[in-house]
Order: sequence, then structure tokens, then C-alpha cells
Amino acid sequence: MLRATVKLCCGIAHDHLRRLPGLKITAVAAIQKDVRGLVVRGSRRLHSKIPHYIQRLMGKETDVSPSQFSSVDLFYITQGETALQRALSILQQHTSWQAETMLDAGAAVYSAALPGLGKVFRAEVVLAVPVARLHQELFERIEQMPQWNPTLSQVKVLQRIGTDTLVTHEVTAPSPGNLVGQRDFVSVRHRGRRETAIYLVGTATHVEPLPLQEGCIRAESRLSCIVLQPLAGDPGCTRFTWLLSMDLKASAAVLFSLPKGWIPTSIINRVLPQSQADFIKHLCRHLSATAC
Repeated sequence: MLRATVKLCCGIAHDHLRRLPGLKITAVAAIQKDVRGLVVRGSRRLHSKIPHYIQRLMGKETDVSPSQFSSVDLFYITQGETALQRALSILQQHTSWQAETMLDAGAAVYSAALPGLGKVFRAEVVLAVPVARLHQELFERIEQMPQWNPTLSQVKVLQRIGTDTLVTHEVTAPSPGNLVGQRDFVSVRHRGRRETAIYLVGTATHVEPLPLQEGCIRAESRLSCIVLQPLAGDPGCTRFTWLLSMDLKASAAVLFSLPKGWIPTSIINRVLPQSQADFIKHLCRHLSATAC
């Protein structure tokens, strides 16, 4: 009966689990944990090989056995997969995006108010760089970002989980005028693939112990998703799309003696798209300077 039930559940969820391998790992691990618990308690109705059968039933696409992950690891993987699923939903739905500004090199920023996230900014640009190069700079070499992006003073990978999930700590550099104050972020960063596109998502998480940085206020990334997709007809170019939603209220150190925890909407609406513009500008300069 258990085998039939699990097979039915896996069949229903096959499409979603195939597209989100990290979620597959979490699901397999959860089922294995429950079934092994029954085996340990001596249930006469369960065979000790059932957990391995479940893993074979779910597929062998994962590179790492779920049993190698701790419960904390699985929590981070789940956070990353949830953020990816949310980003995919936003990108696929028909949303009325309002033009915010046009940036250099043909980049554009749009915005939309979305339930649960508030205002989300969407930057789009075509870069004359292949997907693999951008992927390397934005995920594999993430700790080197402050070397080319002066808006960051530090990016540190606190934990690597499997091949597609990172827990990171980022500290921004002091901004001119100290309008919103220096801040730091603790994030789960997760890599997903779908057809020819690579998705680099991020969302706020919690790590113990990680004390607040002196002079910084802990901010939160509600959702960040950079999509790297080869340009149709020109694989040497990449269509770069970036969804960004941040909680800057947590990082308020605003002038004019405003109450702590509050930033005028006009400032938020200026700071976030400007941060996207600056990031793209610095990325392009870095890629041009290091081009072979």
C-alpha cells in the first residue's frame, strides 16, 4: 500500500520535480526519513530497502544522495527552489509592467506591484557576452564581485550545498550621502536551469551565529532572479533579465531625522532601479576589460 501511494504521489508531481531538482532532493529525503523511522521502530509491514526503491522511483537525475544533506541544508535548498518557482511564476504571468527608466546600452527598467512582494523592478538588456561567461561571473565567482562592483565591499560564501545552492553574506559599500546607510544581506542563492536558460535566484535567509556588522543594518532581499538566456540566432549574446524586490525598511539610516525603519517611497523607487543600473554598468565594464 505504501509503495502504491508513493508511486501515485510521485507520478502526480513528476513534472514539477523534474523541473526543480532541488525540490526532488527535499521530497525524497523527507519520504526516506519517515519510512526509515518506521523501519527503525520495527514495523513488520515495511522492507528495509523501501527508501532506496523510493529514490529509484523518483529518478536518478540528482548528483548527490539526499541522505548526505542535513535538515538545515534541506531548508536552504527548499528556500532556493521556492524562490525559483516564485520567479518563474512572475516571469510567466501576464503582468502590466510600467516603464521606469531607460539605461545606457539599451537597458530598460520596468516595475509592477505584486502580491506578497510589493513593488518589483525588472531590468532587461542584451549583452554581447555568452551565457557561460555571465554564469561564471555571477555564480561561480560570486566572491570576486567586489573587485569589479564598487557598490559592494564584501561577498562571502558561508556554505555550499550540493552544486546549485549557496548561503552568502554580502556587505554594501558606503553610499554617497549615506541616504539609506550601509547594509548587509544574508541570502540563499540558488541556480536552476530550464531549457536553454539559467536562473540565478536569491532570497533572504537566517544563519546562526552571524552577528550584525558594525555600522550596518541588516536588510532583506525578498526576491532576486537573474535570467540568462542565449539570444535567438546569436549564441554569443545573452538576454539578461533581472527581477528585484528588497525590503529597504530594515536598512533605514536615513537623513532628515526620519523614524528608524521608514524610507520614503520616492527614495525606494529611485534607489532600487539605480542599483540595477549601476550593477549592469559595472558588469559590462568588467567583462569588456577582461575580454580575451
